[in-house]
Amino acid sequence: METDTLAFMTATELNRLLRAKKISSVELTEYFLARLERLGPRYNALAESTRALAMTQARRADRVGDHTAGDHTRGDHTRGDHTGSPLRGIPYGAKDLLATKGISTRWGAPPFRRQVFDYDAAVVTRLRESGAVLIGKLAMVELAGGGGYAHANASLHGAGLNPWNLKHWSGGSSSGAGSAVAAGLVPFALGSETWGSIVTPATYCGITGLRPTWGLVSRYGAMELAWSMDKVGPMAHSAEDCGWVLQAIAGEDARDSSTLGHPSFRFKPRGARRDFRLGVLPADFTGEPQIERAFEDALRVLRRAGMRIARVNLPEHPYADLARTILNGETAAAHAKFIRSNKLNLLVDASQRRGLKDALRITAAEYLTAQQKRAKIARQVFELLNPFDAFVSPSLVIEAVTLDTNLQTAFRKRGGYSVLGALFGVPTLTMPMGFGRRGLPLGLSLTGRPFDENTLLQIGMIFQRETDWHRMHPPV
Repeated sequence: METDTLAFMTATELNRLLRAKKISSVELTEYFLARLERLGPRYNALAESTRALAMTQARRADRVGDHTAGDHTRGDHTRGDHTGSPLRGIPYGAKDLLATKGISTRWGAPPFRRQVFDYDAAVVTRLRESGAVLIGKLAMVELAGGGGYAHANASLHGAGLNPWNLKHWSGGSSSGAGSAVAAGLVPFALGSETWGSIVTPATYCGITGLRPTWGLVSRYGAMELAWSMDKVGPMAHSAEDCGWVLQAIAGEDARDSSTLGHPSFRFKPRGARRDFRLGVLPADFTGEPQIERAFEDALRVLRRAGMRIARVNLPEHPYADLARTILNGETAAAHAKFIRSNKLNLLVDASQRRGLKDALRITAAEYLTAQQKRAKIARQVFELLNPFDAFVSPSLVIEAVTLDTNLQTAFRKRGGYSVLGALFGVPTLTMPMGFGRRGLPLGLSLTGRPFDENTLLQIGMIFQRETDWHRMHPPV
């Protein structure tokens, strides 16, 4: 078959080729390794190729594939036995804050350029058990941007470049994951989000991203930024792919107490329901009529599909201020020793260095007050969400910014509703919904109840069956 067609296939489509023996995992892995190693540096997306590991995993996937039985769409595979896994033999990339045994995990930061762990992150282990093939570590903003960075180049690997226009940012902090999936260098990637770090690069790069419910996916082996906010999730070409990846990585883990006692996740791609109830969150479209038109067009698609839509308003609260206080307090707790050391001065971004120092000044009283307000506001938000299956909104009311943009001012009133995930741990699915006046991708976000990812994914799959925005890709 013509390999040029492989680059932008979904993982689900590639799985069908593997199961039909039209291509082997070794061939697929060699193809994507070549793309990632050749084009990854073009976008500052590649932290490190894992070629040797990838070929070992691909050969194992092919051996297992020779004995494959069952239909993955019935969910007949179990963790540790990936014969029927929809991810068996599929290459992927992992954000470089996820530990990989014997392979550098630099956290995107110059002070940690020689950091190597002797164990794998839980999500890396679970994908290996599902038969997926790790082909590379993907670049990121240093320390996931916890100090509040001002510039796109706040990374050991340089500014993440957007495959749609190299003069624009790919978004942070999962910058390499966004670029790599959008450019067809990996079929899917693992990103992480504390406050917008999956939603922003997925939106900017025109791909699908899923920020899961806090506590659904283990963070063991992931760099800690803010314990009560950090989440690990998939970035891919489609909502369906995100569902299969989430099924592989979700679940209880005694090493991460946030995961204990929560329901397990089983992806349900064949939901028959279409009459979902959606609450439309307000957005300031001033100066962005094309984004407003794209959003209204997306709402019309959802209505035609049978969904009921009503406008809603969130109660007025200082959401961002509360989130920043909690984030700063937890970041300071996680990284106090580093912040107080001379190594802090090796970070690229001066604003982040200052922000991390300021985080140490958060008092216990300020942190606890913010937590108390968080709990009170959460009850109000969940009550507002109760009549709906999901909130719907533009992911961002701004196209990908240029590389010289001051990021600390760019997102005011334009940053979407990622703060809901930061404060309340709710899931969000973001999908492409068109292009703005600069020809750069726009995103549509669905935000739902905790542990109700299947509803978001089913709505997303309906939207993506009715549109082809997720099929668009940059001219690489």
